[in-house]
Amino acid sequence: MESGFPELINTRGLRLAIDDAFNWVVIEWGRQLELLFLPVLRLLNSIEDGLLWLPWYVVILAIAGLGYLATRSIMTAIGIVIMLFLTGLIGLWEPAMATIALMLTATALAIIIGIPLGILMSRSDGMQSIMLPILDVMQTMPIFVYLIPFVMLFGPGKIPALLATIVFAVPPVIRLTNLGIRQVDAEVIEAVTAFGATSGQRLFSVQIPLALPTIMAGINQTTMMALSMVVIASMIGAGGLGYQVLQGIQRLEVSRGLLAGLAIVFLAIIFDRIAQAYGRRVQQHLQSS
Repeated sequence: MESGFPELINTRGLRLAIDDAFNWVVIEWGRQLELLFLPVLRLLNSIEDGLLWLPWYVVILAIAGLGYLATRSIMTAIGIVIMLFLTGLIGLWEPAMATIALMLTATALAIIIGIPLGILMSRSDGMQSIMLPILDVMQTMPIFVYLIPFVMLFGPGKIPALLATIVFAVPPVIRLTNLGIRQVDAEVIEAVTAFGATSGQRLFSVQIPLALPTIMAGINQTTMMALSMVVIASMIGAGGLGYQVLQGIQRLEVSRGLLAGLAIVFLAIIFDRIAQAYGRRVQQHLQSS
């Protein structure tokens, strides 16, 4: 039964035009884009191979040591050791390392992209008015929609999974970098300007240090969103813990999905505690100084 809604646009023709345009991009530029992102794939594989090459106890001690340095809590470090040891004990050590490698690579690239964009937004109202709707779309668009063009360009594998993860995870660090710098007290900016500080000196000596707690909150959110993508990323060949969850769904094995989900929760707790504790320490240091 037709709804009777007036069809002002030929949607079939529009879809065909979009598909044809993207197919042209794949044909003409697909090979060049693959070569462009080859260093990123090598970086991801190097991190994963390095984590798997190191003895498991070295990795556990290193992450626990990082947790202790961030939190200054021996109980947190012990908790990290226990959670990572249990992850290996249930036979998910290698998938966990693949997941950590994907998350670290995606988070690092999202930070490298996001912080400069956030700085540009904070220095230009016009840039902010353009970027905010784009960020809204990036955060609300179903992530499966991103997978379609990436898989068409690169085929199933780690690169489309990594790119989809970056697109999904980068908005918080952009937003909060912009917000943190804009919230710096105007009187402080006026004072350093009166002392002859240049625009770059104001940014790196005053604005970014004062905005660092907010920026760290954005980095923490980006890290958690990157980790939340592991299940979806596994559907296009990323592997890791998400692939174990996917196999549990395909085979109707509750135990496989439950154990992999538990390992994902462990990783989320570990990296969330580290990021939050480091952000609090940065804020306390700035307030004390």
